[in-house]
Amino acid sequence: MTAHEVRTHIRYSGWASRKLLDAAREVPPEEMARANGISHGSLLGTLAHIYEADTIWYIRTVDASEPLLQGADLAALEERWPALQRKWEAWAEGLADQDLERVVDYKMMNGTPGSTPLSQIVLHVVNHATLHRGQAMGMLRQMGVPPPHTDLIYYYRDLAAAPTR
Repeated sequence: MTAHEVRTHIRYSGWASRKLLDAAREVPPEEMARANGISHGSLLGTLAHIYEADTIWYIRTVDASEPLLQGADLAALEERWPALQRKWEAWAEGLADQDLERVVDYKMMNGTPGSTPLSQIVLHVVNHATLHRGQAMGMLRQMGVPPPHTDLIYYYRDLAAAPTR
């Protein structure tokens, strides 16, 4: 894995999560928190879980002083998630290929020590978000809201169609 690939995947994950948040605005507030037996209890619970995991890994990997907001509502997610994403992207801009070999030591949620190469953490963060975005897409469909296209190929197509600077 290269630093360029890390930057691409982090940007992709942010792009896809923004599309999902945009679609979630179409869901009536009473439906957002309705228990549905999928993923983290509700659409809001699943969105909050993705954001919280993105934050936890940012704390472990980049900045231990980043505040962790748990149990956020949609308004808080719409404000804080893009800000966190910008931090991830800014961090990734400064990476060099050799940085990806760094082993990150951290504590898991249950207190058990963990140790993982940075390249694997980045792939996990992106893959974890992708898994739960897929679950959220199913919830949107059940609520009658057309889910956005967030597959990686759509991100690549958007990049290819974007005007060059």
